[in-house]
Parts: sequence; C-alpha cells; structure tokens
Amino acid sequence: MDNLLNLTDTQSAILTMLVVLGMFGMFLREVYPTEVVAMIGVSILLVTGILPYEAAVMALANPAPWTIAAMFIIVGALVRTGALNAMTQIAERQAKVSPARAIGGGLLFVAFASAIMNNTPLVVVMIPVFVQLARTLGTSASKLLIPLSYAAIVGGTMTLLGTSTNLLVDGVARSSGLEPFGILEIFPIGIVVVLWTFTYLYFMAPRLLPDRQSMATMLSDRSKKKFFSEAVIPPESNLIGREATSVQLFKRDGVRLIDVVRGDTSLRRNLKAVTLELGDRVILRTEMTELLSLQNNKELKRVDQVSAVETTTVEVLITPNCKMVGRRLGAMRLRSRYAVYPLAVHRRDANISAQIDDIIVKVGDTLLLEGAPEDIRRLAEDMNLGDVSTPSQRAYRRGHAWVAIAVLLGVVTLSALGIAPILMLAMIGVTVGLMTGCIDADEAFSYVDGRLLALIFAMLGVGSALQSSGAVGIIADTLSPVMLVLPPFFVVLAVYLLSSILTELVSNNAVAVVMTPIAIGLASALGVDPRPLVVAVMIAASASFATPIGYQTNTLVYGPGGYKFTDFLKFGVPLNLSLAPIVSFVIPFIWPL
Repeated sequence: MDNLLNLTDTQSAILTMLVVLGMFGMFLREVYPTEVVAMIGVSILLVTGILPYEAAVMALANPAPWTIAAMFIIVGALVRTGALNAMTQIAERQAKVSPARAIGGGLLFVAFASAIMNNTPLVVVMIPVFVQLARTLGTSASKLLIPLSYAAIVGGTMTLLGTSTNLLVDGVARSSGLEPFGILEIFPIGIVVVLWTFTYLYFMAPRLLPDRQSMATMLSDRSKKKFFSEAVIPPESNLIGREATSVQLFKRDGVRLIDVVRGDTSLRRNLKAVTLELGDRVILRTEMTELLSLQNNKELKRVDQVSAVETTTVEVLITPNCKMVGRRLGAMRLRSRYAVYPLAVHRRDANISAQIDDIIVKVGDTLLLEGAPEDIRRLAEDMNLGDVSTPSQRAYRRGHAWVAIAVLLGVVTLSALGIAPILMLAMIGVTVGLMTGCIDADEAFSYVDGRLLALIFAMLGVGSALQSSGAVGIIADTLSPVMLVLPPFFVVLAVYLLSSILTELVSNNAVAVVMTPIAIGLASALGVDPRPLVVAVMIAASASFATPIGYQTNTLVYGPGGYKFTDFLKFGVPLNLSLAPIVSFVIPFIWPL
C-alpha cells in the first residue's frame, strides 16, 4: 500500500506532522486511552502509505519493548518471592526507631532501586510503608507520597534500565544509526538529577506540600474494631414499615447501616427509599458493645447469635495491572462474591460515596473497602489489588528470593561490563526465574503491561513515519537557523524544555519516540554530535513532576495522598524549571556538542 494518496514528499511530511499533532490533541483531551490514540495514528499512516509496511514490521524488531517486557517479569519475580517486601519490613522496623531517618533511607532506597528495576511496582509496594511512616510521625501522607514518586522518577534517570523511557530512546537512537547507550553511560547526569531533586525535596517539601488527610483517616476510625453483623426483621418487630435510614437504632454511635438485603437483592444503592419489610436482612457495621446489645434487641434477630465476622477497613490502590480497571464497580458484585463492601472511592481530590456502584474504576483510584480480612485478601489476590493501608500479605516464595535478586544483579552487571546485549541477558534472566520457580508462567506474564507495549510499538511506527516521510528533516531545517547562533547550553536547553513540556501533557513514552528523531535530525542539521541532545530528551521525558498524568508513579500517589491537580503544579513546576538549566549546563561537559 505504497503512497495510496500519491502524495509528494513534502505533502507526506506535512500530513505526518498533522497526524502527530492530532494525536497529541487526543492525548490531551483523553478522548481514548493513550495506546488507542497511538494505534489510530499508526493505522492512518499505514493506510495512507506514508508508513511503509516493511518499516512498520521493523518497529517490531526494536529490542527496547521486548527488553521492557522482560524486565517487568524479572521485577514481578522480585515481588513474588518477597524480596521487595523484605525491604519494606526493614523500613518499617527502622521507622519505629527513627521515623525521620526511615523516610530519608526509604527515599534513597527507592531512588537507587529504581535505577535497576521498573519503578511502578516499586512505588506500589512502598506506598503502604510511607503511609505508615506518616502515621508514626503524626503527619499526613500527603507530605510523603509526592516525594516517594519523585524519588522513583529521578532514580530511573541513572541507568538505561531505570525506566522504559530510557530503553525506548536508546532503541530509537539505535535505529537511527547511533551507537547503543551503555547501561551506566547516563549515570553522571542521573546522579546530578538525583542530588538536586533530593535537595529540593529537603528544603521545599515541608513548605509547599499540602497537609491533607487521606481517605481512610476521614472516613473510618481504625482505632476500634468493627464487626459485620447480619440481622433479620422478625414478625413481631416494630421496624416493619419504617424507613431504614430513620431507624434510631441504626443512628447510634458505633453503628452503621451498610445494606438491606431483600431476597437475593441488595438495596444499598438507595437506602433512603427503603421501607423495611418482614424478612428483610439488614447488614450492620458495629462496635463490639453494640454488637452484644443486639442479642437482647427484640426488633431484630441476629442471624448468627453466636458470633459475627470481624471486619477491617482498608484503602486499596488501583494499579495498572488491576483487573478492576475499566469495569463498573456495581457490576463486579463484590458484596455477593466476596462479602466485601466498597464504602467510598477517592479520585482526583474527591471522595465519592454516592452512587458508588455506577463508578467506572480507573488507574490511580483509591477504594475504601470493608470486610473480613480473609475476604479482602481473597479479593486482592483475584483482582491484583494493592493495599494502601498495610503492606500486602501474600504467600511469598521466600526461599527463591536470592535467585530473583541474583538474576536482576546479573542482568545489570553483565550488561554494564558489555558481556552481552541487555535484551539477551533479560531474556535469559526471565528463563532462569521461570525454571527455578521464582514465578509461575501464568503469573509472570500478568506483570507485563500489555497496554504500555501496545503504546510503544505503535509510537515506534509513528516515529519511523516521521523519519521516512521527511517530517524530521523539515522540522530540523526550520529550527537549525535559530539554533546555529546559540551556544551549546541553549541548544540543549531548548530540546530539554520542549521535551519536558510535552511530557507533562502527554505520555512520556510517546514524547520520547517523537522527540528522539527530531533531536537527531537537529544535530545533523547543526553539524554536531546528536548524543547530548538525545540524552536531553531521555532525561526530560523521564523527569516529569508537574502533573499527575505525566508519569505513572505520579498517578499512583494521586489518590492515596488526597492531592489536587494544582498540588503537582505548585510543587513540580519549580522543580522542572530549576532542573532544566542544571541538566542543560552539565550535559555538554559530559557529551560535548
């Protein structure tokens, strides 16, 4: 399907740029998920013949996405064997001795761990630890969770494996003829980014971060044990014919009406309209004293007069691999399937409790759930939930933890020594993890973010079209006359700022694929080494601080921290603006233009 529209080279380049601009507009408006937008864009380029089929197939041969997928599985093995959990336990023990030191140590651990592993599962595991550290210090989680995300982000700038963006930029650069990046080649600029970010966090976090209560603190009292109790309306009860929400018994301190079940139908969606009838079963959440008093109450008859189910209230974080994403909360029938009640949903600084069943679950949401610990645990395992309030309690394969750690360190070390390509080592590492039982095959591939891979492959096709259509050349030729008169610092700064601004608005991986060939083309037009400009794109596309949508770890802490969108702007924009000149100044010293 070569040039279906019989376009000239200039027309192909212009149409390609229009398609990319249209994609960015759709990214911003969130019309479709980012991976869908990327697939729409690459499909248009394929249909019009601007992107040759052979070039699209070559994108599938790029080692970057496959390396990313393999590293996801290796990190999954670390989670499965409890290696990451062991680190959280060390942090918790340290918190009891010196909470302040535990925070500093925890942030440093996150930064350096992010340098050699994917930071998304790392942040998911560490959120409960930092929430507990906040409780120990008597402060709010909102003071600690943005620093947690930022530490993970900047840690990823220290090595090629630190983030998928680094691997992706390297993959695009290779396809453009550049020498591959070494695993530690960007470490000097990465450590500068880490040092400045930690300095900024130390001085500015206490002043600029909000002091805001998390949802669990606002909506539940965890100091007292609560019990679910089920009672039936007997024939002699004077509650028959009364509105459920007007019953004084259900308004006592320590008693909450959770549900009214009539037959097999739950009426909890609109309890205000429920008139109690004979045989209705009411589900109450009660403290122990109130639970005991129900045994002598003639208006209700406990279904189980011997015992009741002890419940707990937990906040659970919706992560990218959670099976709830995209599903309506009510359609999952959590009450009937798991005996777990969703009490509230937190999204973008809003606690939602009305019409909760109609909410479509999204990544970054926080759910407040109540139920018996074993029921919540069963739900968490089935749905891949992350527990925000307490670290996840799973059956770890702790005897295999040393194998998972050895695999990760082996991949990093051998790659750094140049023994073999990263992809080969990562694939061997995955094989070792599967063979030794660190992780089962079905579980291993659940850690691979299919949506991310779809985005990456599609954007690689778009990047290829930008090059083959001549769009990169036009952009470079347009910018080069201005850049020629600028000193190296301002050339790097211009590329960095453009990449940084775009990253805050759309997917960092999409920006990386689009900006890398532009940076290489610009360097060629200027007659300079493209490597420093590619590094500027790599750092800028990762260092996303100003919005909760620019980087996935920001999205993850958005709900648990109770943040507003403006909190990220207030705290992140100064960091972005201060980091840009620092990075632009240092890069030419390491990679001369």
